[in-house]
Amino acid sequence: MEKRDGVLIVGAGPVGFITALGLARAGIPVTVIEAGAKIIDAPRAAVYFPVTLEFLEQLGIIEAAHAIGVRNEELQIRYRDAGESYVLTTTTIRGDTRYPYQLHFGQNELAGLVHTRLLELPRTDVRFNTRLTGIVQDSSGVTAMVQTPEGDAELRADWLVGCDGGRSGVRKALKLSFAGHTWPERFVATNVRYDGFARYGLGLANFYSHPERWTVVAVISKDGLWRVTYNEDGDCSDAEAIRRVPGRYQDLFPDMGPHELVAVSPYRVHERISEKLRVGRVLLAGDAAHVCNPCGGMGLTTGLMDARALIEALGAVIHGTADESVLDFYAGERRRVFLEITTPSATEYRRLLGEKDPERRRQDRDNLRHVASHPEIMRRNFLSLFDTRGRPML
Repeated sequence: MEKRDGVLIVGAGPVGFITALGLARAGIPVTVIEAGAKIIDAPRAAVYFPVTLEFLEQLGIIEAAHAIGVRNEELQIRYRDAGESYVLTTTTIRGDTRYPYQLHFGQNELAGLVHTRLLELPRTDVRFNTRLTGIVQDSSGVTAMVQTPEGDAELRADWLVGCDGGRSGVRKALKLSFAGHTWPERFVATNVRYDGFARYGLGLANFYSHPERWTVVAVISKDGLWRVTYNEDGDCSDAEAIRRVPGRYQDLFPDMGPHELVAVSPYRVHERISEKLRVGRVLLAGDAAHVCNPCGGMGLTTGLMDARALIEALGAVIHGTADESVLDFYAGERRRVFLEITTPSATEYRRLLGEKDPERRRQDRDNLRHVASHPEIMRRNFLSLFDTRGRPML
């Protein structure tokens, strides 16, 4: 058995790497293991709100994020059936934060830059092609059973953090339930290079609300890569969803012209939360702890705020400045944030995008018209994202 001091983190996504970086910056040894051969680059989250940008500054990586991200201050909400659109702007929070805007770039790029920074620090290790198969823990530490290209092995650490996604092997090893529901429709995330979106009147981030075919369109790189995400029939296979992409593009963007479809990723979407986020010396964060639909960017935002809280709480326990009760507080508080803030917000964004009732759609347009014309209401709405931080750990 190989003994690793400090913390073993399972999952090399943005939440896992961010948690590792924060702990390593506090002088704590960390090892990250990942079942895959590399950082996953499938189309997923790509928007970082002011609350996240403040956290990236605390971690010393805000300049690197600015170097790769597209700065955006506006969200367009467009009603295709009514021919109306509304613009919400983050400039209304200029007096509240150093970052009154959002950055757009792929979550795989965030994981990549944090991976690089992490390995610049002492007592850090990252191992790909290392799949967790089991967990045994006692009062002094955790033993992780893993599969590697060289064969089965065991890794021993003081603490283990599961950041290994919605299908978390850590959560399953703990035999924790994952209560919630699966959305009946499928989501399809596509990456496309196209330089003509402006001629459709689009900004850098856009919601298309429609009772049958809603869409989210946003730029995600400085070199012209865009994310187009939309709903698809629940019984649609992956192959059929991919086949339908040109038709959906034509419906959204008539006479679109030459473009490069870079990636297509159909997937199921869930609203679920683990019954516990702590079992002894094992903790959960990010999608391993909870998942929600991606409308509104609440999932990654909440996952990164999990990391923020866990860095503070677990770091204090390891350094002896807090007892283990703070980890129970972490577990309860992050469940509260998800149940009271994250999933209600994500569900409301999804409802707004695809509301079918004509009267409710009219009410939504009236409300958006009112919000768009009242900066203070916009300000309060944008500042509510800071609630995802939850209460202080210490």
